Amino acid sequence: MPQKVEILRNIINQVLENNSKEKISSLKSSTNLRDEIGLDSFDLAELTVRIEMKFGVDVFESGIVLTVGEILNKLDNGNG
Repeated sequence: MPQKVEILRNIINQVLENNSKEKISSLKSSTNLRDEIGLDSFDLAELTVRIEMKFGVDVFESGIVLTVGEILNKLDNGNG
């Protein structure tokens, strides 16, 4: 899972950089996408597309995902 965390951090940083927001240096499973990272609905839409392109999984398909841990669980299960 550490490799997925690093890939996810890179994807989140791409989204943040594209929207002129400050990059993050680390992630924890409990990190909240909105409250701690500052992603808005447009950022989350871009994040969804980037994750699906990389992993082939729409992690937001079955509803809103709030934390990094929820994304990682869905990636590990291979479903959204």
